[in-house]
This record gives sequence, structure tokens and C-alpha cells, in this order.
Amino acid sequence: MNNNNWLRLKSLRGITRTGKKLHIDVSVYAKELSKSLHTKKRYSAKQRTKIKIKSSHKLQSILWKNGNLELLFDKKLQNNQINYYNKYDAKRKMYQYIFNIHASMLTKSQTLRKKGVSNIKLSQYNPNMLRLVIENSSPIKVRFSKKPTKIIVRIGSNKIIHNSVQYQHRSKTPTRIDRDKIIVIDPGHGGKDPGAIGYRGYKEKNVVLAIGKELRNILKARGYKVYMTRDGDYFVKLRNRTKFANRKNADIFISIHANAVSKHDAKKTYGLETYYLSKSRSSRAKRVAAIENSSDLIDMNYYGKESFLNTLNSHNIIAANKLAIDLQRSTLASLKKRYKYVKDAGVREGPFWVLVGAQMPAVLVETGFITNPREAKRLENRTYQKTLARGLADGVQRYFINCRKSRY
Repeated sequence: MNNNNWLRLKSLRGITRTGKKLHIDVSVYAKELSKSLHTKKRYSAKQRTKIKIKSSHKLQSILWKNGNLELLFDKKLQNNQINYYNKYDAKRKMYQYIFNIHASMLTKSQTLRKKGVSNIKLSQYNPNMLRLVIENSSPIKVRFSKKPTKIIVRIGSNKIIHNSVQYQHRSKTPTRIDRDKIIVIDPGHGGKDPGAIGYRGYKEKNVVLAIGKELRNILKARGYKVYMTRDGDYFVKLRNRTKFANRKNADIFISIHANAVSKHDAKKTYGLETYYLSKSRSSRAKRVAAIENSSDLIDMNYYGKESFLNTLNSHNIIAANKLAIDLQRSTLASLKKRYKYVKDAGVREGPFWVLVGAQMPAVLVETGFITNPREAKRLENRTYQKTLARGLADGVQRYFINCRKSRY
């Protein structure tokens, strides 16, 4: 932990909380956590020196400027002095956005106010660390940037109330024409059905659930109404997934999967591709569909296998094709900004049972090949998942903008 007491306490909390949920004996860690919280830690001379270095930065001023909260310090800040994360406090039903900054305050704790935000508090969390906590009953957009001696935090709207004085900025946030849209995200497989088993035993069901949750969070933060066919490790029949979307009156349905090939082709086969439902009988589409359709043979019998595809008409197929194109382009653009060897495997049509019955444009995104060593490692990586989800969210937004322009 590099003598970082805050990080040690955070880790102990995580171990004890997770251990209880998994019914694992974590009593040793729980005792250590309890002792740490109720006793004053004694530091050696060497540790005190390190602490002194960390807390040598002083907060000089706090002010609102152009709708942003600015924290000004007396010395140049390092990147590792700022730790930002967010979480949901289920007990208080609050979304929390937390900044831990290795510095100390010259003034007492302050409660700041901004219209549209429930609470904003800045305090000296411990001798080493300032803590800025932003709380709200619903998700808000919080971003920050670091200047040499300054941290600029951007929070939600532009209306600010500080020390009983109200400031109204002229710039208005543009009205979102698509904020009333309903999106259903369908993480493939789950429960008894692991999906594809890839490199190092990675399971498709776990990867796509993580990506689905990231996409849900991003879309909700952007103002969309979002539902998931599953938000945990359990099995949902294929036909029940689109039934769920129909019940929610969804505007679009996005099923998330990870592709797979044999070991012989694993190293050379990679890339992102997006499918929409059609009568396609191409060998590639049939191969991919066979993998994804195999999870529920009962539903395959229910739909009459290949014969059912002959009954399909063009309802929603054109819109689904355009949705698939927008998702594919935006996701590739997002990934290529940060990663090399990102391959466009194309937008394709195929006979996917999970899309059958959807009364809205529906697509299936193959986020990559879980059998490819490089791509599998990326699909398991949290940062990659977020980048990919951000691209999908951009594609959703682009689709609705294009819908308005072309009115399809």
C-alpha cells in the first residue's frame, strides 16, 4: 500500500463487504478494519517524513467560476495526488462523486451549494487528505481537469448558489430531443449458459454483463431511460428478452455478445461486428448465429428454426440496419482513439433468435473475439469496457439524431 493508510482502509472495507456477500470468513480483516477505525495510528519517523511530503500542499482558495468549482493550491499538483471515484449509497439513496486530494486546508470544512445538486461538501478527511463529496438523488455529470496548481470540477447545470448569492449564467444547456427515448440492453447468456469460453477460460456471460452495465450507466447519465434484460448472473430465455423490451415500449434493443472461433483460428481472428435480423443465409452469419442461438433450443423449436425466417418482412429491418451502422462506427472511433489493432469486422445481417419478435429496431453487437488472446484481455479490462460502452452510447445518440434528420 506504500504506507497509504487511506488506501489500506479502503481495501479492508472492500474485502470485508465482499467477503460477507460471498459467505467467506473475513473475520481477521474485519478485526483489523475495526481496530484501524477506532485507534490512532502511530507512524515511524520515516513514515512521518513521507506524510509530511504528501500533505505539504495547501488549499489556498475555493471559488465558483464560469459555473465550475475551482480549488487553488499553493504548489504544483501531481497526478497521483488526486483520486476520483463514484458510487451509489443504497441506504441514503444518493449518488456520490468523491474526490480524495492529498493536501490540507487552511480553512474549516465548507458546505457549498449549487442549484440542482443535493449536497457538496469539502472537508479535511484526515491529516493527509482533503475530501470533496458531491451528492445527488439522481445521476449527474461530474468531470474534472487538473492545471498545475488548480483542480477544476464541472458539475451538472450552470445555475449556482454560493453563500446565499445566486449567479445565473447566460449559456443554456441545449434541450435533448432524445431524452425521452427508452433503451433495452440485453447482455447475452447468463446463469447456466456461460456463452463462449475463451482465452484463459474467460466467460462471455461475465464480459458482456460488465459492458452492459457500463453502457447502462453512461446512457442514464445522458438522460435516457434504460432497462436491462438481466443485471446479474442468471439465465433468461431468448424469446423473453424481446418480450421484455416490448413490454417496456423500448425505442431500440441492443443485445451484447462476444464472438468465438476454434483454437486453430483464435490468434488471427479478431474484430468488432454488429448484426441486425434478416433472412441471411451467408456462411459467416450462420456460423455466428449458430453459436448465439444454441443457448435455448426450446426457443429454436418455438420459432420453427429456418422455416420461421421465411415469414420475416421488412418491418424495422431498415431502421435496425441504420442503428447497427451507427453503433459500429461510433464504437470503432472510440476504441481507435486509445488502442491499436482495432478491427472493423463489419455490419452484417443474420438469423438471430434473440432479435426475433422485437417490435423496435434491434441489433446484436459482437464486441470482439473472446478466443483471441489480445482481444480477450481487453474485453476483461475495465477501462476497455468503459471505452467500448462509451462508443456504443455515442452510436445510440447518433442514431436518434439521424432519425430526426431523415425521419426514418
